[in-house]
Amino acid sequence: MSKKYRSDAFAAIHETMEALHDVGAINKQTMREFDASCLTPVEVLLPEQIRALREREHLSQPVFARYLNVSKNVVSDWERGTRKPGGPALRLLTIIKKNGIQSIA
Repeated sequence: MSKKYRSDAFAAIHETMEALHDVGAINKQTMREFDASCLTPVEVLLPEQIRALREREHLSQPVFARYLNVSKNVVSDWERGTRKPGGPALRLLTIIKKNGIQSIA
């Protein structure tokens, strides 16, 4: 999976920093800190936000679940607040929020 940057400018700057790291001009710790500042942050979504996101994309819970590769029950649990999305699912929700469902279709 390719990295998702905040902007094209951050992508270009990051590529330059990776080249500097490859030649030893910056150390691994500096590169990690730089990565954290360039990559799209993952935000925690409230149950209402997840439901609003699904509805914005005009998807039912089962179809939305298929896009995220989770069960319909998991989506239902997220929307009721009994479970919280994490890891890859939270990253996908963040991407959908920013770019729409077509970005992962």
